[in-house]
Amino acid sequence: MTTTMTTTTTELPTDARRVALEVLARLEAAWNDGDGAAFGAEYAADASFVTIRGEHIVGSRAIGAGHGAIFASIYAGSVNRMELVSATETAPGVVLSIAMSTLDAPSGPLAGRHHAMSTSVFVRRPDGAGDWQIASTHNTLMTA
Repeated sequence: MTTTMTTTTTELPTDARRVALEVLARLEAAWNDGDGAAFGAEYAADASFVTIRGEHIVGSRAIGAGHGAIFASIYAGSVNRMELVSATETAPGVVLSIAMSTLDAPSGPLAGRHHAMSTSVFVRRPDGAGDWQIASTHNTLMTA
């Protein structure tokens, strides 16, 4: 007699594209509202963010504060459009996304249109809320 083992799980498969689009939409809205706290709130408490200048920022509060500072200065009044390039679930509860941002800054030292490519890792929030947060982002300015 053979015994067959069946494994069941309560986790549903992740729609990686949907997850990435939802998180990017919240980031884009926070940027365009000039809301550094809302931008930072999308990140995990111990998240890692590498800026287009290669600066490494750690933590959702620091990420939010840094973005709040640029929203009030060099990127004041700017509009950022984030377009999903790809999204892949690399493990259960982990989504790797690549996005291209088009930033229009109306004035100041960075006036004009700029493009950047970012790689982000999204993970489920540990509080069981069911939504997603960003564990890491690496943002690269495109010069060509």
